[in-house]
Amino acid sequence: MSSDRVPQALDKVVVVTGASSGIGAVLTRQLRARGARVVLAARRENELRALAAEPGPETLVVPADVTRREQVERIRDRALERFGRIDVWVNNAGRGITRATSRLSDEDFDSMMLVNAKSALYGMQAVLPHFQARGAGQIVNVSSMLGRVPFAAARSAYCAAKHALNSLAATLRSELRERYPGIHVTTVSPGVVATDFGLKALGGGPDSRQLPGAQPVDEVAAVIVGAIERPAADVYTRPGMREAAAAYYAAEDMATIEARWPAARFPEP
Repeated sequence: MSSDRVPQALDKVVVVTGASSGIGAVLTRQLRARGARVVLAARRENELRALAAEPGPETLVVPADVTRREQVERIRDRALERFGRIDVWVNNAGRGITRATSRLSDEDFDSMMLVNAKSALYGMQAVLPHFQARGAGQIVNVSSMLGRVPFAAARSAYCAAKHALNSLAATLRSELRERYPGIHVTTVSPGVVATDFGLKALGGGPDSRQLPGAQPVDEVAAVIVGAIERPAADVYTRPGMREAAAAYYAAEDMATIEARWPAARFPEP
């Protein structure tokens, strides 16, 4: 992209879940800078209101727990009441885990699936009838490179949940393709992002901002904005990620690829 390209105004109404911090908060700022009206959804109302108070186009704050279907539907209803339409729904809420597969409890696994996959399913199902009625719209699911290549053993059930999310997105695209070609379903796969994601992981973990090669959050948000401008099915936030995923699945024996990954180290129980 040319550095002297003048960004076009983004005349869209965009719902962003997990908007109170990290990727969601920075994405909200970038969208508003482009002229979009944003519906901010998350549990932390004070943080949402502080973000909404920043200069920019009109916003709507909807405090909500996206692991509860009825609250996700309330986000949709409030957005339609205020703006009359929704153009883009970004499922961004999520949480990690630091626990080996062999040590996962039922509660660990259920929590990861609920926060990272079911919450996004609720969002897709809530907004879909509106998009179908209009014949247009876009769902953006913020997944993870770990949903393509599960190279971090400590993230176990998080990897599994993001794989599930990717499959839900792909099957929804197939479901909509013939009758609703104007509805786009986009999966965005970041790698390690410089946020407090690691600190908030179930079971604790290293601060993602201190990890080597962590991608600045503004770069990740800019890729998502680009995916809204030019919808695509599968988007990666850094060069080489797509090739790494393809190489993993093309390997005659995946174990040969896995042997190159960092060794998993966990504290003794």
